[in-house]
Amino acid sequence: MAKLRAGLIGLGMMGRHHARVLGETDGVELVAVADAYGDPHGVASDVPLRNTVEELIAHGLDMVVCAVPTGLHEEVGLALAEAGIHTLIEKPIAATVDGGLRLAEAFEAKGLVGAVGHIERYNPALQSLRARLENGDLGTVYQIATRRQGPFPARIADVGVIKDLGTHDIDLTAWLAQSDYQSVSARATTRSGREHEDMVAATGQLANGIITSHLVNWLSPMKERVTVVTGERGSFLADTLTADLTFYENGTISTQWDSVANFRGVSEGNVTRLAIPKREPLKVEHEAFRDAVLAARGESATAPETSAAQIVTMREGLNTLRVAEAMVDSSREARTIRLQD
Repeated sequence: MAKLRAGLIGLGMMGRHHARVLGETDGVELVAVADAYGDPHGVASDVPLRNTVEELIAHGLDMVVCAVPTGLHEEVGLALAEAGIHTLIEKPIAATVDGGLRLAEAFEAKGLVGAVGHIERYNPALQSLRARLENGDLGTVYQIATRRQGPFPARIADVGVIKDLGTHDIDLTAWLAQSDYQSVSARATTRSGREHEDMVAATGQLANGIITSHLVNWLSPMKERVTVVTGERGSFLADTLTADLTFYENGTISTQWDSVANFRGVSEGNVTRLAIPKREPLKVEHEAFRDAVLAARGESATAPETSAAQIVTMREGLNTLRVAEAMVDSSREARTIRLQD
């Protein structure tokens, strides 16, 4: 079976990683790359380097990864859809909900695979956590809380921390809970002298009743990527920097002191760091995209044993962007916003 002909547009900090993984993915051949500003990280190697999406399309591609700045997602994505090319667009899907909707509709109209690069879904800790939640290991889930903090990234200029980093937490939370957001309330601040917010504290509630909490900023000297899911049997803590998953179990030792026992609180039980297989999330994401493209072409997966992950669809990416924009509006208007279907 011939390899899928792949292209990459956008050779910045994320694009360089896409280039490496595209070159390593079974059943895929990277045949051309494009960036109007050249190849700052030297990833093109012996692959043709083009300036525009039109020049990239001319190579006769089956699939493309779009890693251009967020403000260009819609323009580049629509050109790829018009050319009939399956596309993975880095998150967020677009700069605005209207732009994201146009992208989703364009790919659907052509019957193309349109995916969004919400890479946290493919982190081994979160993959394992979702499977354990589905298995009922935590019982009823009460809350999903995330912390995503670190220094300001000079590469980000066209969106604020909510759309850049916060969309990770919005997507992974809805995915873990398998439920959409019903309402959000956010407070944000801007301290770095740029146009967009660089720190946000947000709470929310999902349609299934789970409450959420998100602390996201570009103003912390330490880097933190933590998801805590609390339920009736204890808490799971996923650290996506190290791909570690730890279970904090509620205590099961009976209490003889009646007044304490009647309080019905919880106590500390066993703490277990779980042993899980760890593969690079970006590789798993690319394999899921490859397999979705093959399925759309009526072909079987190249190596079905390597990944059972699914793509993040453009409709899912659009829902995430809707929540992000609601958080931005909530922070500006100082009110809780209820999301409608």
